[in-house]
Amino acid sequence: MPPAVKWTEKYRPDTLKQVLGNGKAIDELRAWAESWERGRPITGAAILYGPAGTGKTSAALALAREFDWDYIEMNASDARTAGMIEKIAGPASRSMTFSGKLRLVILDEADNLHGSADRGGAAAMLRLVRDTRQPVLLIANEYYEIEKPLRDAAKGIQFRSVRSTTIAQALREICRTEGVDCDPDALIMIAERAGGDMRSGVNDLQAAAQGQSALRPEDVATAERDVKSSIFRVLEVIFKGNSAQEAIFASYALDESPEDLIGWVDENLPLAYKGEDLWRGYEQLARADVFLGRVRVRQNYGLWRYASFLMTGGVQAAKAAARHGYVAFRPPSRWRQMGQTRKARSIRDSAAKKIGRHCHVSAAFVRAELMGFVGRLLADKRKAIPLAAELELDADEIALLLGSTTSTKKVQNIFEGAMKLREAEEYQDIELSWAGRAQQPLAPALTSAASVQTQAARADASVVQVGAGVTGVVQASAKKAAETEPPMQQAAATAVLEEKPQQKEAAAPEGTKASEPAQPRKRGRPKKAEGESRAEGKAPAAGEKKQKSLFDF
Repeated sequence: MPPAVKWTEKYRPDTLKQVLGNGKAIDELRAWAESWERGRPITGAAILYGPAGTGKTSAALALAREFDWDYIEMNASDARTAGMIEKIAGPASRSMTFSGKLRLVILDEADNLHGSADRGGAAAMLRLVRDTRQPVLLIANEYYEIEKPLRDAAKGIQFRSVRSTTIAQALREICRTEGVDCDPDALIMIAERAGGDMRSGVNDLQAAAQGQSALRPEDVATAERDVKSSIFRVLEVIFKGNSAQEAIFASYALDESPEDLIGWVDENLPLAYKGEDLWRGYEQLARADVFLGRVRVRQNYGLWRYASFLMTGGVQAAKAAARHGYVAFRPPSRWRQMGQTRKARSIRDSAAKKIGRHCHVSAAFVRAELMGFVGRLLADKRKAIPLAAELELDADEIALLLGSTTSTKKVQNIFEGAMKLREAEEYQDIELSWAGRAQQPLAPALTSAASVQTQAARADASVVQVGAGVTGVVQASAKKAAETEPPMQQAAATAVLEEKPQQKEAAAPEGTKASEPAQPRKRGRPKKAEGESRAEGKAPAAGEKKQKSLFDF
């Protein structure tokens, strides 16, 4: 038995006229497509955004059918990394079809590029939109979840929730086609429970009516699905209802926390109330915010019920008379601002972590107290480059601390100077570590006087070559340290250059004059070889040069 066909696919619109509930969005989409047909596109890409189930994907596919375009689609089930987008969608957006017609590139859930599976997808999508030669449609639920450069490069077309009467009309046509006798009350019940989601309404109808010859309200009740209440419906009850109990009960079915709900009420309160009703409403909202603050401090979530009642029933009781009329509710503007400043906040947090790691304080303390201080230090030309190198700041972090942009000459000079200084320090560390290893003993002690005399000539030649090379390395390293390091480190480097020449000569043998200063014993001198040399009577004369070793420089 073949699997049942989903009615959402079976009755998907074939033309833009069949897409119900968003006439203005459809007109904008058609105008955008006609501009591509004329060869003068408004923008290379358009973003269809709005709640789930409002017909965005159906409109994109209907557009391709109506204009007889080829299309290619990528959705959330595909790995949308930079490589995959460049491999699949990139060539499709830049090449022509064999028939010479346009090709529509559809990228669904463009606001859901997260995690390692979609790494680099947003940047690749932006390049695709800017370089495209074919029409591109991006589909998203949350418009401000998309990166701002991508939003600016595309035309935004908003889809809104579908009215319940429009959903009921579409359900009635489906029942007529399927030969199901549906009670109008049952259709209205399904449409209202869909919450403006046409896809949910069609799925509910299929679950209740498939395989049935008639559909009654009691059949719908048994096939009821768990549908969360819409925030807009709850706002209607709060601002236009007459019962505080009804308002608080409506919030119970809402899939929003009290912190999110108070943002919605705060944003739309000036749109719904005026005059004294407005300030009384804000008084109730302020008291609710006090309880939310106590919840955050004390972690006592039992206080949520008081905050919820004040922001719903309290705000509703604040109006002196019932209010009617249409109010265009909108989401909290703070969310939009947070989405717009997401990149700046990530740069700020990164800079705060670097400063806090060097100052041994928390990132929160740095954001509150030290960001301005570090910015003033960076404004000083003498301190800017060493400080940026010490903190390992990048160009974006330097620009943020200076209150400037990365394209300014001052930021670029500080960043480039810090990079050069860090490279010099790394090179110096490598050279000094190599020089330190070269001063360690390289061979075991000689065991006989004959071996000492045999190796003397070779050692003299080796010492001259190795000593000259190491001296050059140490002098170059000390010179770099004198230019880049603090005064204490400069003194250390100077001390290396001023090494006593006596360290390159052997200690005076026994029998020398008492007036001559005794030379210190070399730290790596083999004691056994020295004792054997004295025992056999072969100590060097007073004016004879003593044998050198590789560790005498």
